[in-house]
Amino acid sequence: MLAVNEAKYSGNYCISLTFNNGRQGVANLKETIFHDKRLIFSTLKDESNFKDFKVEHSTVVWSNEIDLASEYLFYLAFKDDPDLQGQFKQWGYLA
Repeated sequence: MLAVNEAKYSGNYCISLTFNNGRQGVANLKETIFHDKRLIFSTLKDESNFKDFKVEHSTVVWSNEIDLASEYLFYLAFKDDPDLQGQFKQWGYLA
């Protein structure tokens, strides 16, 4: 099971992540936060709220208890890696 081991804010709604498979990357969440219409994301548009996260339950969790699947964070961090496209299709992130 994929898990986030470490997460640090790196600016402009990006999080530097270390996963339990040893991969390290940066997930840009700006589009997710600003384009998702669900109300729960609205508080994260304030950068000070966005920066208020921790690693818990194998993923990133914000103070308002929202979390994102570790697979989604992995996808955001490595979506341009040609070697991972099959895995991303299997997870449903690519058509």
